[in-house]
Amino acid sequence: MTENPHNRELNALVSLVDEPDQTMFGQVRDKIFAYGIDAVPLLEEAWDTTADGDVQKRIETIIHTIQFEHNFNQFSRWRNSPAQDLLAGFILVAKYQYPDLNEKTITDQMGQLIQDVWLEINNNLTPLEKVKIINHIFFDVHGFRGNKRDIQSPQNSYVNTVLETRKANPISLSILYMVVAQSLKIPIYGINLPQNFILAYLNDFVDDYGKVTRRQVQFYLNVFNNGAVFTQREVELFLRQINLEQEDRYFLPCDNVTIIRRVINNLIFSYENSGNPDKAAELKRLQQALD
Repeated sequence: MTENPHNRELNALVSLVDEPDQTMFGQVRDKIFAYGIDAVPLLEEAWDTTADGDVQKRIETIIHTIQFEHNFNQFSRWRNSPAQDLLAGFILVAKYQYPDLNEKTITDQMGQLIQDVWLEINNNLTPLEKVKIINHIFFDVHGFRGNKRDIQSPQNSYVNTVLETRKANPISLSILYMVVAQSLKIPIYGINLPQNFILAYLNDFVDDYGKVTRRQVQFYLNVFNNGAVFTQREVELFLRQINLEQEDRYFLPCDNVTIIRRVINNLIFSYENSGNPDKAAELKRLQQALD
């Protein structure tokens, strides 16, 4: 069987990553970049077969750049897709830190969570009864909790670690809760509240976020506080406490792009505070894919 010329050229380029001349190496690197994500397995193989630390660092940098650009392009596609599927967007955030993340593992875990709620729920229940069942499965059976001890940890924002540890910040817990509810045709949506992220149970599903009014909200939920139910009055009091105007956007659902942007914002804040400005800068660039 003859070797694919495409693979042969890529193999040849990868074999030149130890090129000592910087100009020549720059040309080799740029040609490898042109292959995109297809080049990564060969680069990883090259990393395994060299003992030269400097060459390994070169390879690591090339791989990271390729994976970052791939992630950026996937975010752009997600942003421009009609669905803007929330779980898919959340998985893309995790792929920034975990490029080899197995999406099927995540969707299988979420599928199990959805099925466990589905087995307990039926259409004859009131909204409050439905929420009580979701809360029971989500918090009591599956053990999800707010990570109150380490709320600033970046791991709170990556879906794979959230599903592993069962602990997260308000927005990550809310995303999982929303995915479960909406998969079961329960109209629960996210509210982009400052210093917190809450959910609203609406009368119906949203076709146009710009047309939703406060009258369509039945009640609110705080997933960080074990799915506690509260009213518009409590949102008003919270806004007064933090000296903010009673704007509609603090009472009404936001779209999925806004939610994923907020997740990335949390990560930027986490990395800046933990002394990792390079990651913060990359995430700011990644966020531009959502513009």
